[in-house]
Amino acid sequence: MDIHYFAAARAARGVAQETVASSDKTLHDLLKDLGEKHTETTAAGMTLAQVFDRCTFLIDGRSADSSASLSGASRVDVLPPFAGG
Repeated sequence: MDIHYFAAARAARGVAQETVASSDKTLHDLLKDLGEKHTETTAAGMTLAQVFDRCTFLIDGRSADSSASLSGASRVDVLPPFAGG
């Protein structure tokens, strides 16, 4: 599954995208695993897990909450709040 990071999520992760072999059942499970694995911080001192708390997510282009299933999914977009609208 491809994970695409934008803005603050990209800064916290240090890459724009990565591919993960995921057996996670829900988006929540995936985010928990990624947050525990990547503990670096942004220039503002935020970890990836802290950035996730402020994000919205798309699974294969559709808005999703943390309970969404990842079964059959190929892409997750991590979208922090954007200024200016």
